[in-house]
Amino acid sequence: MVLPVLVMFATALVWGLLVVAAQIQCVDAARTGARAAARQDPPDAVIEVTREAAPPGATVTVSREAEQVRVVVVARPPILHGLPFELREEAVAAAEETAAEESVGEGA
Repeated sequence: MVLPVLVMFATALVWGLLVVAAQIQCVDAARTGARAAARQDPPDAVIEVTREAAPPGATVTVSREAEQVRVVVVARPPILHGLPFELREEAVAAAEETAAEESVGEGA
């Protein structure tokens, strides 16, 4: 009777650790994407860099609002994909000025 309970507990513990690891990957991916978007990298490059850091199968959304960029990473939990929740993280960064914008502003 004790052995099945221990196996279930160990399985739940391992699954929980995998979910936490995927959540951390989502955080890192969103931050990486926000940094790239703030540097004015091309949109395709931002999405590519974000997907490389995100868990497999994650959805990446990049948007710009005035002087801020927002990157949202959404992923399904690992192993048990049938569960009714998603891992979601977002990062916001202030858009940096590019060197071309600075030189145009100085010449005026």
